Amino acid sequence: MQPPSDPRFRLAYVPGATPGKWASVWRERLPDVRLELVAVEAADVPAALAEGRADAAVGRLPVDRDVFSAIPLYEEVPVVCVSRDHLLAALDAEEAVPVEDLADETVWLPLDDVLFGDATVPGRAPVTPDGEPLERPATTPDALAVVAADAGVTIVPQSVARLHHRKDVVYRRLEGAPLAPVGLVWVADRTTDLVEEMIGIVRGRTVNSSRGRSAQTADRAAGGPAGEGPRREAGQGAGRAAGDAAKGRPRSAKAGPRTSGGTARGGRPSGKGKRDGKGRR
Repeated sequence: MQPPSDPRFRLAYVPGATPGKWASVWRERLPDVRLELVAVEAADVPAALAEGRADAAVGRLPVDRDVFSAIPLYEEVPVVCVSRDHLLAALDAEEAVPVEDLADETVWLPLDDVLFGDATVPGRAPVTPDGEPLERPATTPDALAVVAADAGVTIVPQSVARLHHRKDVVYRRLEGAPLAPVGLVWVADRTTDLVEEMIGIVRGRTVNSSRGRSAQTADRAAGGPAGEGPRREAGQGAGRAAGDAAKGRPRSAKAGPRTSGGTARGGRPSGKGKRDGKGRR
């Protein structure tokens, strides 16, 4: 058990997530509470929280709401990753690929996929020359290695494509696939004061509107609670706002034929005809 003299808060984060800005705010507001950033795989977030290896996590949504509480933070667009020799690599970096244009592509979806779940994946599943299904790559880097060999494409959130950048692979935004929501997640019955502090930080609350320790620290700096500091002049208010931001719902784009990707906006390659959009199931 962590001794009271050395309090800490462990914030887990999944590949592609960037908790740095929230970590900076935490260290400014609660310098006496050590913040530890814990890297975990997306699929390991529930176990890390349930087993007490982390107090909260910046993870992929949705989660089991019978066990966990979650606040949506943002949504990522999906991208299609192709080799530098692929036709789609000739597109301008700002152009998006319609999901229908992947109908004839072999799509290697890694086992650590966070986009599709039970949804239909666009394109064709990898098979042997005899039509037997091939094993999926174990990880996103494994899938990208296959893509680099120009043996197909893969689909991941944009942040994950950036994280695993390779010089022989490029990515383009994918239009018509689901978005990839990210949120702050914690065990529902462990909403401690420090969890409340992190909730306030990710929601953009100021020090005075936070519910936890930092607000109490601000009170003490201003003269302490009633009865301990200089008496305030008549007519001066003593309360402060503590309302929560309204709950938000992650938006989702129109799902493409396959159920595992994110979406983006943009046109399709000029001079190319639109392919048949039937996805594999």
